[in-house]
Amino acid sequence: MIDIFNNFYKGKRVLVTGHTGFKGSWLSIWLHELGAEVVGVALDPFTERDNYVLSGIGNKIKADIRADIRDGEKMKEIFAEYQPEIVFHLAAQPLVRLSYDIPVETYETNVMGTINIMEAIRATDSVKVGVMITTDKCYENKEQIWGYRENEPMGGYDPYSSSKGAAEIAISSWRRSFFNPADYVTKHHVSLASVRAGNVIGGGDWALDRIIPDCIKAIEADEPIAIRNKMAVRPWQHVLEPLSGYMLLAQKMWDEPTKYCEGWNFGPRAESISTVWEVASKLIANYGKGELKDMSDPNAVHEANLLMLDISKAKFKLGWEPRMNIDQCAALIADWYKRYKKEDVYNLCVEEIEKFLG
Repeated sequence: MIDIFNNFYKGKRVLVTGHTGFKGSWLSIWLHELGAEVVGVALDPFTERDNYVLSGIGNKIKADIRADIRDGEKMKEIFAEYQPEIVFHLAAQPLVRLSYDIPVETYETNVMGTINIMEAIRATDSVKVGVMITTDKCYENKEQIWGYRENEPMGGYDPYSSSKGAAEIAISSWRRSFFNPADYVTKHHVSLASVRAGNVIGGGDWALDRIIPDCIKAIEADEPIAIRNKMAVRPWQHVLEPLSGYMLLAQKMWDEPTKYCEGWNFGPRAESISTVWEVASKLIANYGKGELKDMSDPNAVHEANLLMLDISKAKFKLGWEPRMNIDQCAALIADWYKRYKKEDVYNLCVEEIEKFLG
């Protein structure tokens, strides 16, 4: 595999929370291909068709552990046993609409779960880098036409978004209180950052209330695709885009621990920011079938209509930028869903990572 990280991950002990999820499974595959010793900590996968299940990545990594991040003592035990050097924390309750149904569980997982991981990092001497994954929805969304910068206020209308804003505030507090760059070496040895990505799409996602899974489920059932909020504008990006950013950031944090321990946005180029309707249309054009049906509901629970990220900081300070536009992204996703039933999914994912890097 092409290694844009120059052998950095080879032999590194990397713990990934949420590795059974959509982004976590892709990250685990990529890290495994680069030679990392991956320890995954997560709940069971969502469906039998999830990328984690079909790829068999759980059988390839060093340890595949079922545990709930709300159990802080269990997290400390796992960290103590496996002595990770780098931690990517992705485990979360990730759905806006579901957060209206289970607001308390959403907060317990996204806020206290994040704090539990930071406490486990604090209790484990081996950890040098912690990358805490939140979301673009952590910002107080004013539906403005320009992208949010990393220094703008946290907030959130719905329980999901506000829980992620609260998690960001906790991460900032722990960084200042326990992992302060000014106290590096004298009081601790951890570089801690938070990362916020846009609407991440890609093969192997079957979550509820997400546009790509909704499209594929309808196409496979020969039904029209119901579009809830067709004019909502989102910063769509292929799953490999932010993951490349997270991994690059972790490498930089390892090399210069006090320089990069802050918040970072990883989003698409401005021209890839498009409506739900446009993204669904591009997917079915690449897939070769499908029909869209406008099912807008004026009484639906609130979801933001406009959300964009400013990625200038990652471009100029990390040298990171998106590799694909929305058309290339839609083509790669359609390719995965057309092939997953008849091919080895692990190899399919590795091939897509190679295409992305090439």
